Amino acid sequence: MGPRGSALICGYTNYHRLLESALADLKKKEDCLLCPTGFAANMALITAVGSVGLLLAEGGKPKRDERVAIFSDALNHASIIDGIRLAEKQGSLVNIVYRHCDMVHLNSLLSSCTMKKKVVVTDSLFSMDGDFAPIAELVKLRRKHGFLLAIDDAHATLVCGKTGGGAAEKFKCENDVDICIGTLSKASGCHGGFIACSKKWKQLIQSRGRSFIFSTSTPVPIAAAAHAAVNVAKQETWRRKAIWNRVLEFRAMTRIPITSPIISLIVGSEVKALEASRHLLKSGFHVTAIRPPTVPSNSCRLRIALSAVHTRDDLRKLVTALSECINFEEIGFNCKNYSSKL
Repeated sequence: MGPRGSALICGYTNYHRLLESALADLKKKEDCLLCPTGFAANMALITAVGSVGLLLAEGGKPKRDERVAIFSDALNHASIIDGIRLAEKQGSLVNIVYRHCDMVHLNSLLSSCTMKKKVVVTDSLFSMDGDFAPIAELVKLRRKHGFLLAIDDAHATLVCGKTGGGAAEKFKCENDVDICIGTLSKASGCHGGFIACSKKWKQLIQSRGRSFIFSTSTPVPIAAAAHAAVNVAKQETWRRKAIWNRVLEFRAMTRIPITSPIISLIVGSEVKALEASRHLLKSGFHVTAIRPPTVPSNSCRLRIALSAVHTRDDLRKLVTALSECINFEEIGFNCKNYSSKL
């Protein structure tokens, strides 16, 4: 079922185009570019961003004021971090890390930056902490400083917003987000990644994003399945209602102030996290223990992901099983360690 080549050679079909069009419509963007994975999508975007500085240079490494300044949240996904590292090696990009969701810190860094071209990139919904980036505040800073805003919407796509458009739709600022990266392996239940953006940005990524250029295209059956999944998720709105009802119910049952279907219960040591995970598995719940290097030392956690197929009775049983292995009053919620993953 493989496409036998990259998208630029022989791996692009009408099925891929239908999926790109559906995702562009979902994200309210001019166009969309499919990538082999969400990881590859972030890598392709950021290396393309870095190439802007190289294109401006007449020869050799770009001058200081020609480089691109990229401001990255301290807890961004590894794919964003690796893309930044690669672009930094080319000398075309300067990485500036701001404290997790700290808009005062970001504003200060932006104000002191003398480089003309600025980009802010952040997860919209953080995968290991379950908290949202302050999108509305980022939009205000974008208007003030004139930077390009890119969000990794992997965990919010098809989950947040009236039509499933993601975090930008949820916070009513779709027109203020320039580029939206996502994955087809979460709510879509398939495989692959995408970048929803303008036609000009798509052309740049197609010519400069090496993780897109030199990767085999998404197999046709997966592209067709993902297209069907996007349509189903947009039409069957009960799925989003169900998942957010589960969020409210879990919060009421545990009094833990969760804000999304990603629930991060910080228990501390690896031993505690593994013991709790084993107990939950014996109780019928697959809750993975998250440990270093995914999270910092001594902030090991149980990561619970709610879905539309879970029922209220499932939650009652889960809360009972959790109460047998952890103390809700002693656990941490959300990561307060703002050390950069870089």
